[in-house]
Amino acid sequence: MLMSTNTNENNILHIGFDDTDSKFGRCTTHLAFKLVSYLNKKDVKFLDYPLLIRLNPNIPWKTRGNGAVCLRIIMTKDNNSENIFDFIKNEIEKNSAIGKGANPGLVCLQSKEIPNEIKEFNRLAMFDILSKQKATKIAQKYNLKYVGFGNGQGLVGAMAAIGCLLTSDHTFEILAYRKIKSCGTSRIIDPINVMRLHDATFPSTFNSYDHINKRILILPHGSDPVFCGIRGEDPQVLYNSLKILNIKEELEGYMIYRSNQGTGMHLQNELKFSMIKSFTAGYSRCIIVTNPQVIQGGHVLFIVEDDSKNTCWAAVYEPTGLTKIASQLHRGDQIEIGFGVRKATSKHPKVLNIEYIFIHQLVQIYNTVNPICKDCRKRMKSEGKNKGYQCKKCKRIDKTNKKISLLKTRLIKEGLYIPTLKAHRHLTKPLHRYGKEKTKFFESGNVKLYPKWFEKFR
Repeated sequence: MLMSTNTNENNILHIGFDDTDSKFGRCTTHLAFKLVSYLNKKDVKFLDYPLLIRLNPNIPWKTRGNGAVCLRIIMTKDNNSENIFDFIKNEIEKNSAIGKGANPGLVCLQSKEIPNEIKEFNRLAMFDILSKQKATKIAQKYNLKYVGFGNGQGLVGAMAAIGCLLTSDHTFEILAYRKIKSCGTSRIIDPINVMRLHDATFPSTFNSYDHINKRILILPHGSDPVFCGIRGEDPQVLYNSLKILNIKEELEGYMIYRSNQGTGMHLQNELKFSMIKSFTAGYSRCIIVTNPQVIQGGHVLFIVEDDSKNTCWAAVYEPTGLTKIASQLHRGDQIEIGFGVRKATSKHPKVLNIEYIFIHQLVQIYNTVNPICKDCRKRMKSEGKNKGYQCKKCKRIDKTNKKISLLKTRLIKEGLYIPTLKAHRHLTKPLHRYGKEKTKFFESGNVKLYPKWFEKFR
């Protein structure tokens, strides 16, 4: 149901929308591309790049990438927020997979300032579970225009996108879009060009090509309109990277987004084990209380304890590439883990699905061995409990000797371990970005957009 309320008198409009796609097709970012094309004709000014905001990836009912979009514009005197809202509402209704799994939501805030409650809603949406009812109450409280389709779950992402300012760490992504006639056909690209792109631009671009597994990472696999997406740190580098690919397919155009992808934003909230909820995400500084066990499939399980002495099972899954490290951890090791919480079942408790491991301190491990013969320096053999030891070679018997402890060399080192490239999620922070996070971004109204951030081809 459409809710129309009074708006503020200023001319700044924040437009958030989400959940227009399904596994059968459609794409929220492609809808954003179409809306930007429309808004450009209305001669509005964009306060920021379109924002592509990835939300908590552990939500079971999420869309494919769980990404919402926000557009921030200044309207001219010839624009009308009601007309813009109505146009976008109609476009969402026409261009969403409603009835096939999509439950779109649209929220518009006409205001220079974004209420702190909406910012807090976004913060929670990164790692927690939020309801459409909560989003609706906030919309009504602040007199926002909003509309939901299907079950309206997309209102959560739409509200969260408006509240995400990305004033500190962020990345960019350039998305190239296909003509509708090409959707559903194979995406053809020269792997040599993708490798050339990676070698020429890394680390200004990242997650483009996996040299270890020889996999192209910039191509989606569905029938949606995205031809490719290149992620990086600088809009101009991304634009030049798209040209390096030398794409032969006739495209509809491209657009550059500012995003929280590659920032690990969903893992920045510390969670206590006594309070964890299913499907939430965060991190914890903890100690290992049981030696890791390798189970069927190569996965690794162990129990960890936080500083409040609460314990929880933790799991490292084989596809992450972290199992070799995890299997060599030991009881007493002090670590920090980033994780999502898997729901408990009738057979299993809640489990922390580990996304990264930071080893802070390794305990010393000792191997206990039999003593050495004083005469021939060979390892002695136990004669039985409390019966002493006998040398295999010279047969010397020593009833007073005891086992000795030898320090074992640990094959792992303290430091950070993240999943292998093929297991990265949208929000996974690549190793090279640690310590190089952006610390600020210009306030709205002072952003100078790269001139070629958007283009629609004829």
